[in-house]
Amino acid sequence: MTPQSCNAFCASLRATTHVVQWGGADVWKVGGKVFAIAREQDNGEAAVSFKCSPLSFDILKEQPGLRPAPYLASRGMKWIQWQTAESMSDDALRDYLRESHRLAAAGLTRRLRLELRLA
Repeated sequence: MTPQSCNAFCASLRATTHVVQWGGADVWKVGGKVFAIAREQDNGEAAVSFKCSPLSFDILKEQPGLRPAPYLASRGMKWIQWQTAESMSDDALRDYLRESHRLAAAGLTRRLRLELRLA
């Protein structure tokens, strides 16, 4: 997945905002909560970090082309970084980004979810 296709997909999800921070990373948020972080790698592909369930984290961290997300996973958060399509296709990555968006939105107050039309 290229950084451009990752950004286009994240922008298509409901109530998202985009900022560039942390040294030039594309950071995607829903209701102020981060659900995806992408940065261009030397090969032109995106390194994409996303939030996931504890079970998904345990399975995905062992797969080639995936790893616990730097900084986030080391702090006990269940975040994975996709680096190559070796064991996860772009379509599967989009599914995980949708789920990350859902997980981040679920952590918002009910009132904010209603305001953002997420409930």
